[in-house]
Amino acid sequence: MSMLAYDGTAMLGRQLLRLRNNPGLLILTQTMPISMLLFFGYVFGSALAVPGEAYRAFLVPGLLVATASGGIMAGMFQAAQDTHRGVTNRFRTLPVSRAAVPLGQAAADLLATAAGTVPFLLVGLAVGWRVEGSPSEAAGAFGLLMLFRFACTWAGIYLGLLTRDEEAAGQLGGATFLLPLLSSAYIPTSGLPGWLRTLAEWNPISAVATALRDLFGNAPVPEGAAWPVAHPVAGSLLWCAVLLGVFVPLAVRQYARGER
Repeated sequence: MSMLAYDGTAMLGRQLLRLRNNPGLLILTQTMPISMLLFFGYVFGSALAVPGEAYRAFLVPGLLVATASGGIMAGMFQAAQDTHRGVTNRFRTLPVSRAAVPLGQAAADLLATAAGTVPFLLVGLAVGWRVEGSPSEAAGAFGLLMLFRFACTWAGIYLGLLTRDEEAAGQLGGATFLLPLLSSAYIPTSGLPGWLRTLAEWNPISAVATALRDLFGNAPVPEGAAWPVAHPVAGSLLWCAVLLGVFVPLAVRQYARGER
């Protein structure tokens, strides 16, 4: 474990340097959610049953979770890029823990996401979003959000190692943009057709978005929803546990196997 911690810290430093040397990516990942908040909040908000500030208060937690799910795309692209350019093969020749490289990538992504959340929340406050719950509930919401991002990043790392091509990973990662659309990230699921509502409510994004809204005090838990949404905190933790339990060992094994 000490070897994993030491090697993982070294890989974390490498990933943070990589992010620092690519400021355009950081700027894009931080400004995109803000742009979506302003666009959806002021354009779509006027056409929905919860217009204005009420919709923007509903939207902010959903966009936080939609951005967190982008860890799939980010993890996939970075892992595929390193593999395609031969960086991963060079790391395999070093006497480092096999889990250290993907762990360092996931940890660096988590730190960058946490820092990027701050300006988004400030804009959210400016457009009318407020934390109506207690400080402990708000802290729990932030922790749950970071856990979900961490789990999504591991899923992306595995898919990127499996793809091994940064162009293909970029195209496949773009498809993950559909995941928040099939959830309650942007709109309530109560008005959807039965089968589509069921699909949306079993989407992990819906459970986490509902949990954040409940913990922040922005919207009540919807009645008659599927189990993960009816019990959003428990459902979110269960989804995160499933994602980590599946993709952490798969990513580590795929990294160790290489191209064999």
